[in-house]
Amino acid sequence: MNASVAIQVLPQTLDDEETIRIVDEVIAYIKSFGLSTYVGPFETTIEGDYDKLMEIVTGCQKVAIEAGGIDAVSTYVKIVYKPEGEVLTIEKKVSKHH
Repeated sequence: MNASVAIQVLPQTLDDEETIRIVDEVIAYIKSFGLSTYVGPFETTIEGDYDKLMEIVTGCQKVAIEAGGIDAVSTYVKIVYKPEGEVLTIEKKVSKHH
């Protein structure tokens, strides 16, 4: 595992329940890859191969657009990438706090 990505997808809707529904579909899409995932109140963190994670990031935006029938989505991404070796795991970062 050479990368970790934190992604926040914000569909541009006028209804909180619709926003939650769309975000839930994006989270389901992320989880469908079977990678280590941590869902937080502001973002979802995913661990895995850098190229696969970039594919997922691209897909998240498309899923949000298609799920909501909307024409815009804002996406905020944080990436930790270590071409040689491994990055710190979600477990190591947060387990003592939960």
